[in-house]
Amino acid sequence: MLSDVTTPQDLDDRFRESLGALVAPARRRDLDEPPTEGAPLTGAQALALFDAQVTSRLLDLAGRWLRSFGEGFYTIGSAGHEGNAAVAAALRPTDPALLHYRSGAFYCVRAAQAAGAFPAGDGAADSSGTGPGGQSDGVGPPDGVGSAADDEAGSAAVRPDPETAGRDRLPDPDRPGTARVGSAADDEAGSAAVRPDPETAGRDRLPDPDRPGTAEADDPDRPGAAGTDDSDRAGTDPGRSAAEAVEPPHGTAAPDHDRDAEPVEVAAVPLGAGVAVDATGEAVVGAPAAVGEDAYSEAARDVLRGMVASAREPIAGGRHKVFGRADLAVIPTTSTIASHLPRAVGMGLAMERQRRVGGGRRAGSAASSGETAGSPWPPDAIVVCSFGDASVNHASATAAFNTAGWYDHTGLRIPVLFVCEDNGLGISVRSPQGWVAATLRAKPGIRYFAADGADPVEAYRVAGEAAAWVRRHRRPAVLHLTTVRLMGHAGADAEAAYRSAAEIAADAERDPLLATARLLVEGGFATGEELLARYDERGWQVRRLAEEVLDEPKLASPAEVVAALAPRRPVRISRAVAEAGARAAGPNASARAEAFGGKPPELAGPLTLAQNINAALADGMLDHPGMAVFGEDVAAKGGVYGVTKGLRDRFGAARVFDTLLDETSILGLGLGAGIAGMLPVPEIQYLAYLHNAEDQLRGEAATMQFFSGGAFRNPMVVRVAGLAYQEGFGGHFHNDNSVAVLRDVPGLVIAVPARPDDAAPMLRTCLAAAAVDGSVCVFLEPIALYHTRDLYADGDGEWLGEYAEPGGWAAGHVPVGRARVYGVGSAEDVTIITFGNGVRMSLRAAATLADEGIGSRVVDLRWLAPLPVADIIREASATGRVLVVDETRRSGGVGEGVIAALVDAGYVGAARRVAGVDSFVPLGPAARQVLVSEEAITQGARTLLAR
Repeated sequence: MLSDVTTPQDLDDRFRESLGALVAPARRRDLDEPPTEGAPLTGAQALALFDAQVTSRLLDLAGRWLRSFGEGFYTIGSAGHEGNAAVAAALRPTDPALLHYRSGAFYCVRAAQAAGAFPAGDGAADSSGTGPGGQSDGVGPPDGVGSAADDEAGSAAVRPDPETAGRDRLPDPDRPGTARVGSAADDEAGSAAVRPDPETAGRDRLPDPDRPGTAEADDPDRPGAAGTDDSDRAGTDPGRSAAEAVEPPHGTAAPDHDRDAEPVEVAAVPLGAGVAVDATGEAVVGAPAAVGEDAYSEAARDVLRGMVASAREPIAGGRHKVFGRADLAVIPTTSTIASHLPRAVGMGLAMERQRRVGGGRRAGSAASSGETAGSPWPPDAIVVCSFGDASVNHASATAAFNTAGWYDHTGLRIPVLFVCEDNGLGISVRSPQGWVAATLRAKPGIRYFAADGADPVEAYRVAGEAAAWVRRHRRPAVLHLTTVRLMGHAGADAEAAYRSAAEIAADAERDPLLATARLLVEGGFATGEELLARYDERGWQVRRLAEEVLDEPKLASPAEVVAALAPRRPVRISRAVAEAGARAAGPNASARAEAFGGKPPELAGPLTLAQNINAALADGMLDHPGMAVFGEDVAAKGGVYGVTKGLRDRFGAARVFDTLLDETSILGLGLGAGIAGMLPVPEIQYLAYLHNAEDQLRGEAATMQFFSGGAFRNPMVVRVAGLAYQEGFGGHFHNDNSVAVLRDVPGLVIAVPARPDDAAPMLRTCLAAAAVDGSVCVFLEPIALYHTRDLYADGDGEWLGEYAEPGGWAAGHVPVGRARVYGVGSAEDVTIITFGNGVRMSLRAAATLADEGIGSRVVDLRWLAPLPVADIIREASATGRVLVVDETRRSGGVGEGVIAALVDAGYVGAARRVAGVDSFVPLGPAARQVLVSEEAITQGARTLLAR
């Protein structure tokens, strides 16, 4: 009987009892036959799905066990969502997948597919996922069952029982007296006996989190805790492990006094074999099914390594527990709120573009050259992206659905299959009955399919139809897969606080593992006893793997942790810039002359900041075939400030295009395009609008290399018009001086060009860094300086700059993190450190100070991340007096970072700040009251010198 909270022990008990109650098949059927007439999958495929589901379930139980003695760090599992195994089986292993965190069974199937071990069939989707291509509106389950797949990650610590601290050793699967089912995976994982420690003999069972003395047992609100009567659970042994499913089969462990007895000879039965008893009582062993057991073991090891934060985990390397592997085309996602959905839309758009017009690599270039590659997936691949029902309500999901539908409405194709796994809960918050289905059905331009995740035949059939529809039509669809959630949101989740015992029991009745087991038994492919043997054999494998990964190394130094965050290879970047210049002056010279109408920018005379950026974008487009410029108003209008003027005419609408007005979607398109092999350059029209979508930079862009060990990357240069000082056009949306949120993102490169002659070299550096290192760069362009021409007096033209001819690009290269220094007067009295608009104001102030006999060094940081610390220290030490001119705010502004860098370096001279007031920028002349002025800079320098 289930208690009013589904513990691992409850789930294991029920599964065993249910398997034992299944009636043996009347006749044994061939595994190549379908389980029911007209079913789209074979018995062999159903058996392979069962193995994947069992592996996933056992991993969930292992996660609870590991956590019970402090060796595991992740207990959000997939129990109840194992129906997604059928979804994986309906797809191709080359379809890129962005999976949410209840995707254990999907991941196992994908591993078997990639290894060529998943059985082929003639049903809705064979091993290549082609399927019949049938269309369907998705006749499926009742509306309104939700999913917690998007629940926020995390669980409270579960302290180990002091009596079992030091972690119990796993039982020895090879010890005498233990009946074993043979498996090729045993050889893979290692079959040497793991003898119990004599000091812990008799404690082979997993630590029991329900036993008094553990954190969960000490919870007075938990059913079965001290003071409550939990004795009515039929068949429950109070001393039994909480994760018995990864224990040996019931009744197989020999008593302690028999452990030295002679081994009992048991005939090895290949895993996957069909076993039946004929009329004479003789056992008949059929041919093993190709269940991809070795691949399942490998997948299990991957997941277990993630749970224990092993540095050998194949994707994140111990930095997080994610589903991801490059060779499986599984792209890691760490989001719990569907922020990966915009990326999926961008991937679909980019993949379809590359399918139609070709890849992103220039002709003749090699992968080692640093050039962005073409799409790593086949031309007819589709993107699959899974999420939970609660995420349907999140802004990121809404943006993704809207963008996919918007582009579909315009005739552009986006081959994305969204999979909403709906178990009715977002941690404890219920999805209203019918809401999820109504919401998904109402999305314009997105085809709706629905299936019951507890019915493997239906789930496989409908998933195959949905995948085939997307693949054939290259259009978006959503598969609404109803699921259940077993064992709560995570290890510390007390379901009884928000769910009734009847609700929990009802979910247990829809356990997808039992559904697949019934299908196999009723179809005549196995008996309940045989499936239980498979379950126990897989349990032994998972236990052995769990013990193996426990002692694997963890990340042990800051350098190890950040190694994959944001690689910096300045020599290669410099070389890439030089090679681009050589191509522009050589093989591409004629194409370049044609693109610029016979008048290249280096012959156009001094240019403004905006004109230099425009020319550099054009040169970038000529050099990078996979580069695309997009955003609001960037194409036909040429940008609200004319920075992208003429680019669409030169390079076409496929490479320069307007997007819908949604910053989340713009960045999502860039994220997807980058990971698909392009070099995206999205534009955010104003800095203030970036705040609507900043998680796409922080949670998605900046984390990709970090959480994939560099296996995946999303190169991108985000152009942002920002900062203040616009005259005649103001307000806080168009004069935003807030950059703290960007500087706080690890690994992000932030460039702020102030001078026109710096703008083009810095943009070339960002493009090269993105192509070579996969860098995510923000190119923050000061709006007020776009069209500025003069510095000291009207008409002097001192703020214009020449555009370098290609042969000079290498000599004029501006490395990431290097400042520019201007000497005014003697340059010996004060160092003014600034950026952006502050550069022009500081140079004007320095001229005034020079008239007073005060010499200044004006340092243009140029890069806000990483800060040019070495240049800051050198120039500060040269005068011993530092004035930081920070046009951002006093709190959280750039100046704080500059001062901190000086302190950290042991600077002992004088320092002072002039910064913006902690205020939003108001409209009109009032803005002058809160922004830095030339007068404030001059007075600040005088005060500093007067000390």
